[in-house]
Amino acid sequence: MKKDIHIPKVESVYVAILQEWSEEFMDNTWYAYLVNGTGKKLESVIVVSNASGMLNGEERKTSMLRHVFPTVAPNTAIRIELVENGVLVLNNSFMVTYFKDGVLYDKNFVVKANTIAKENVQEIPVIFKDGILAE
Repeated sequence: MKKDIHIPKVESVYVAILQEWSEEFMDNTWYAYLVNGTGKKLESVIVVSNASGMLNGEERKTSMLRHVFPTVAPNTAIRIELVENGVLVLNNSFMVTYFKDGVLYDKNFVVKANTIAKENVQEIPVIFKDGILAE
């Protein structure tokens, strides 16, 4: 029954938050990226994101955003969305679902509140830029 269900473990796929210059906003802004560190393409990728947590003593929750990517090439990264400064103080969640070799994978990546900051950056696999990895 339940013990017979195999749930594959997500490996070498990450969500990373990187700070980049934005011509549109004329400022350094944070962007979420989906990083495919596998040697195979990801297919039918769906990313559902939202943020939640306490803000000024009140429980806050953002709207859910949904993103669809038909494929993500091997050893590449694709921009998911802008992470607005107002949600940096909240927990940011990215539920990633995709097919690889005909097998369905999913994982909820979370960036904890107040951890998106320059002092917390590290080198991100595959793209070799400084950013924050979601857990």
